[in-house]
Amino acid sequence: MTFFSTTIRLRIDWSDMDSFGHINNLAILRYAQSSRVHFMEELGLMQSHAETGIGPVLASTHCQFRKQLFYPGHVTVQSRIDQLKNTSFHLRHQILDDAREVVAESLDVLVMFDYRKNVKLTIPQDLRDRMAGSAPPAASEAER
Repeated sequence: MTFFSTTIRLRIDWSDMDSFGHINNLAILRYAQSSRVHFMEELGLMQSHAETGIGPVLASTHCQFRKQLFYPGHVTVQSRIDQLKNTSFHLRHQILDDAREVVAESLDVLVMFDYRKNVKLTIPQDLRDRMAGSAPPAASEAER
C-alpha cells in the first residue's frame, strides 16, 4: 500500500472540460495545486508566510497524465513528501477518478524562501520534524 499523508476530494466542474470532451490538462494541474495549498495549510506554512514572509516557492512541477478524465464526477488528490532536502522538498500527488484509478501523477519541487530578502533558506528543524510525518515510512531492510 502506498503512503499518502494528505487527501482531498474535489468536484470536477463543467468548465474544466476542453473541446475534445475530456478534462483539460491545466484543470488537472489545478487539482494538484489545490492539494499543494491544502498540504501547506496543514503544515502551517501559509500562516507562517503571512506572519514572517518566509514560505515555500514552487521551483518546478511535472505531471504525467495516465488516462482521460471526464465531467461529471470528482477527483481525489493524495499528496506526500517524497524527498526532504536542505532547502527544498518534493511533494508528490496522485490524482484519482471516481473509480479510484490513477488519472495523473504530479511532482512539485518547493524551495523554502524568504520573500522579504529574496533568498532561499534552510528548512527549519521544527518544520522538518512536521514534514517527517508527511513522508513515507523508511523501508525496512527486507523491503530494500
